[in-house]
Amino acid sequence: MEILHHFSLKNYNTFGIEAKAEKFIAVHSLAELKSVLEQNKSQKKFILGGGSNMLLTKDIEALVIHIDLKGKKILKEDDDFVWVEGQAGENWHQFVLWNIEQNFGGLENMSLIPGNVGTTPVQNIGAYGAEIKDTFVSCEAMNIETQEMRTFTREECNFGYRESIFKHEVKDQYIITSVVFKLTKQNHKINTSYGDILAELAKNNITTPSLKDVSNAVIAIRKSKLPDPAELGNSGSFFKNPILLKTDFEKIHQNFPEMRFFDISKTEVKVPAGWLIEHAGLKGKRFGDAGIHKNQALVLVNYGGATGQEILDVSKKVQETVFETFGIHIEAEVNII
Repeated sequence: MEILHHFSLKNYNTFGIEAKAEKFIAVHSLAELKSVLEQNKSQKKFILGGGSNMLLTKDIEALVIHIDLKGKKILKEDDDFVWVEGQAGENWHQFVLWNIEQNFGGLENMSLIPGNVGTTPVQNIGAYGAEIKDTFVSCEAMNIETQEMRTFTREECNFGYRESIFKHEVKDQYIITSVVFKLTKQNHKINTSYGDILAELAKNNITTPSLKDVSNAVIAIRKSKLPDPAELGNSGSFFKNPILLKTDFEKIHQNFPEMRFFDISKTEVKVPAGWLIEHAGLKGKRFGDAGIHKNQALVLVNYGGATGQEILDVSKKVQETVFETFGIHIEAEVNII
């Protein structure tokens, strides 16, 4: 293991932002991670996974520890279910595809989400009617200060919409090293009700979809709407879909009867942030090398030479315009560094 100095992070964040790490090291095992933490106790640390859910607005004046733990395995199984463990550094999409190949169900709706396995519980990532919490069993994490390992159960993670204990109560205290999922082996719960999945399946004359069919549909939809970070810097959805009290939403809905929404409880509705941004007239707008993607208004993009600050400025403009137009505040889903 070697600590590198003034290391470029351009290839370690999906926005493709040029920012430097004061110090950088990649770890490939628990032993290496423990050693790095022990030997750098007084050093300020920044934990880096797949770099898919962050916007770098400045250089990182800290020791950047890149979690590159690899591996996936079946822990146990019965006739109906299988418990699969993925190491934190495994690419999420490849992990999803591997499980589909084994006919393990539960992750297919989250195909092609950028990032690594280890960061999925932090955000409780989700797409097309599925979230991590639906199949999550537990995760192993190392305490940054003591290097002791701890298991976090599903209940302990306090999952919410793009929320978990790792963003609040134990933020910056633990490094997730592996995650366990409970997946179906038969009687799969095929979920095609959300978004454009049914339309995509119908286009291919599929009436009884398999796990692979659902995954392929999700991949096709995402590719049609979302730019490939390798070609156009982005972090996927930049904003959360706002959740409003029905009483508040009804007042807004009277002025904007065409506004889309989804009931999520007896008292709350979720409004698609992409709809708000598009109907505020911002979809496809470009400000220098930063902008809003032409096919999906939820996605902010780096056209090549944008700084993190320039993309942050665009995000603030989006928030201000949406609030001025609809009286609804939208929050960033991406971590601003």
